[in-house]
Amino acid sequence: MKQDKLKRWVRSIVFVSALLIIGVLFFPMWQIQLSAPQYPEGLALKIYPGKLGGDVDIVNGLNHYIGMKTLHAKDFIEFTVLPYCIIFFAALLLITALVNRKKLLYLTTGLFIVFAIIAMIDFWRWEYNYGHNLNPDAAIQVPGMSYQPPLIGYKQLLNFGAYSIPDVGGWLFIVTGILLVFCIFMEIRSSKKRKKKNFPGTSLAAALLIASVFFTSCSSGPQPIQVGKDACSYCKMTVSDPRFGGEIITTKGKVYKFDDMHCFSSFLQEGKVAKDDIKEMYVADFSGNHSLIKGDENLLLFKSDLLRSPMNGNIAAFSNRDSLAIVMKKLKGIPLNWDEIIK
Repeated sequence: MKQDKLKRWVRSIVFVSALLIIGVLFFPMWQIQLSAPQYPEGLALKIYPGKLGGDVDIVNGLNHYIGMKTLHAKDFIEFTVLPYCIIFFAALLLITALVNRKKLLYLTTGLFIVFAIIAMIDFWRWEYNYGHNLNPDAAIQVPGMSYQPPLIGYKQLLNFGAYSIPDVGGWLFIVTGILLVFCIFMEIRSSKKRKKKNFPGTSLAAALLIASVFFTSCSSGPQPIQVGKDACSYCKMTVSDPRFGGEIITTKGKVYKFDDMHCFSSFLQEGKVAKDDIKEMYVADFSGNHSLIKGDENLLLFKSDLLRSPMNGNIAAFSNRDSLAIVMKKLKGIPLNWDEIIK
């Protein structure tokens, strides 16, 4: 029976996790931030376990014009059920610490992870329904346009930038999950007989890596620019030509998309985003399938008034010299370097 008991420090962490979960009841779990030229100070929608907060009335007013349903807590059964679910897990964690059994810790952690996955799926479903089920008689209608906010991260919706991230309560929930997975990892590790004892820091890194599978998602590289759907982050026009686009990715994962190198360059020159906050920059390949290629000193650029790009930047990028040579034979123009674009 002794082998089935939890270590003293593990019980302490489980007890602290119960307190963290109780704290979730008093803070917003998620937030969706909206930014647009007409709202320079930005708007925020705060999602608490049992209610909506932030600029709900203003967001509802904007939703009315584009045909989205207005948001009311009473329309969501989740706001009734979620507080009880949180209380259930807080109580279950306290019982786990008191009963002091490994199997109960495994069961509690498993239920917690399953609940987190189901909650995120339900949140995505909620966003999908509100972003796609639009009123056909709305004042503003854009054919083929939907307004589903991102589950996590950044997305451009017409002239609004939507940034979806966990709030204080959400981070408390995530930290709780990481702590529980870490405790299980350490208990399993200690139950196996080993001749050499590893430093706990190594195990902590491994445990955090395992926990990240359940609680985080990350993406690398550029996002495809969708012609006819994505809007330019500078001029706010819908991208209409795949040959001249560009993209800036910040260190926080926010993505700015452009329909023309003129907009791309103007956005940088006006300091819309600090240079230190820029992680990567990409531009569309004028030839081939117009995939995004990395913007750096090796990029091949060509300017010609005969290119007639959407915003008259008339600059094209090429991934190889052969493609550039073919265009230069047909059109009169001058080559450019990358520094002239980002100066």
